[in-house]
Amino acid sequence: MTGNIIYFDRRGPENTAAVIQVVKERCEELGIEHVVAASDSGATALALVEALGESVTLVAIPEHAGYVGGDEPSLKPDARKKLEDKGVKVLICAHALSGVSRSISTKFGGVSGVEIIAHTLRRFGGDGIKVAVEVAVMAADAGLVPTDREIIAVGGSGGGADVAIVLKAAHMTNFFDLEIREILAKPRQRG
Repeated sequence: MTGNIIYFDRRGPENTAAVIQVVKERCEELGIEHVVAASDSGATALALVEALGESVTLVAIPEHAGYVGGDEPSLKPDARKKLEDKGVKVLICAHALSGVSRSISTKFGGVSGVEIIAHTLRRFGGDGIKVAVEVAVMAADAGLVPTDREIIAVGGSGGGADVAIVLKAAHMTNFFDLEIREILAKPRQRG
């Protein structure tokens, strides 16, 4: 088997359209029925659902309340309603690859095993690869994507999407059963 990977010169939202196109194509080629995407404002998820249509179940995961301060999640109520009206499942919860561990490290110093996993994933494509794996685990834990067949996860670095991967998701309790099977798109540089 051979395949193509789209490599972007830079990370960022200008890559979103190309990511959406490759996700659509690979869903059709592999018969993938579930896509999970990080989408803080809802714009990436909205573009994905419009491209994918009803044949794919889409899960959108924005930043949780308190992630950057304050008590509100990044996804505004009107954007959430627009997504849900189009059949998108929205999940807001603690991030699988930081959570309480980040709070402990920030308060007391040091690094946790979870943070080592997150930093290791960043070596393969910046924040986007880490985010794509993370949202897949979060969606699996919520019962919104299967763990017995392939899905596509979409992540980004600073807005929009610049990473797409095909993977077999896993729950947090069996994280090391997760398999990244294909990298569809990623930036060539982390920063």
